[in-house]
Amino acid sequence: MRYSRRSILSLGAGLGAAATLAACGDSGGDASGDISSDAVKLRFTWWGSDARHKRTQQVIDQFTKKFPNITVSGEFKEWNGYWDSLATTVAANDAPDIIQMDELYLASYAERGALLDLGTASKHLKTDGIDAAALDTGKVGGKQYAIPTGVAAYSIVVNTDLLAQYKIPVPDDSTWTWDDLKSIGAEVSKASGGKVTGVQSWGFDSGGVNIWARQAGATLYDEAGKVSIPPEVLAGYWQYLLDLAKQGIAPAPSVTVERAGAPLDQSGTATNTSAFGTWWNTQLTSLAAASGQNLKLLKIPGNGQPGSATAPYYKPSMFWSLSSRSKHPAEAALFVDYLLNTTEAGEVLLTDRGVPSNATVRTAITPKLADTDKAAAEYLSTIKVGEAPRVTPNGASSIEAILKRHTEEVLFERQTPQQAATGFIKELQAEIDAA
Repeated sequence: MRYSRRSILSLGAGLGAAATLAACGDSGGDASGDISSDAVKLRFTWWGSDARHKRTQQVIDQFTKKFPNITVSGEFKEWNGYWDSLATTVAANDAPDIIQMDELYLASYAERGALLDLGTASKHLKTDGIDAAALDTGKVGGKQYAIPTGVAAYSIVVNTDLLAQYKIPVPDDSTWTWDDLKSIGAEVSKASGGKVTGVQSWGFDSGGVNIWARQAGATLYDEAGKVSIPPEVLAGYWQYLLDLAKQGIAPAPSVTVERAGAPLDQSGTATNTSAFGTWWNTQLTSLAAASGQNLKLLKIPGNGQPGSATAPYYKPSMFWSLSSRSKHPAEAALFVDYLLNTTEAGEVLLTDRGVPSNATVRTAITPKLADTDKAAAEYLSTIKVGEAPRVTPNGASSIEAILKRHTEEVLFERQTPQQAATGFIKELQAEIDAA
């Protein structure tokens, strides 16, 4: 499975320069102060599509109508280029007040002092409507540097039309295991005569590794930010994927690798050439539109061990953060509060930035959603969510590029799963140590 929004980029020299920001410039304003009645100008940066820009501007207009002394200027870009631009403005002590942040880079900015501890802004930015497990995804070193705009969870997407065609029942996702997925996938591959594979292979995103580690009672990173997944657990993950490919349950490695680098609409799920696939629940609508068939969200299989049912976790679709150098942190916090906690904003943004993290807003907008978006929202209420994983450490933002390379090596049998596990851990740890 690939998370199509994530084209992993290096922050490069720009963020390296940002390392000096803690020593440069004046500190920001007081986030706990009163909202000013004087004219206030805020800058707000985000990445996204034209549709997101239009929705966001509509919410800005709503907010500034309610608070006419506050002006919010939008600075938006595509994902490519966003991070270089942000790193440059942060290093120049000219960061926007409100920043759309990504989990991969949260620690990098927080640990360099670029982001405001939002605990200091609680007078104007309320978080009581957001699940604690979701809030924890935005903590670094115990401080709340970001709040998720929306949340997602790992899932299996199944094409129920394909299963009906081959007279295979939809599995009971309350009890099934990875071995069950392998067995059912084999049935599909056999029944289709090779036209459809039972499972779309994955192994190119950190979500799959996180889930596998958590089901084994392990973690990808420890609290200190060190790579902590045991080599034998990671080797077992890759052995499973290799077995799927060698047994014809998943596509040939060449097909898997080609699809991993292609847009979502060229995936096995979207093209109806694989019956099961791992995806974030919020991708259901895009997949269904491309597929044209009936797709259903299923819980991730367990490994048959106690505790594996609570391996799922909330993944932030993205975050809201505030610059630590903002001259108007109280007003910036008020604006983020409006984005997060009001149904007025929620009814405009809908699921553009994920299923809303605020439960009240999520409930309010659900009737307005398409059936697949409703299913994605409702899926979150069916799973048992465990503690949030440790935020991606500074230096580990290249994890998915490293993961992709080792997955390919395993699938093409240029490395054994054990060799890949040892190499991956060593390489990722070296990236963290060098940061």
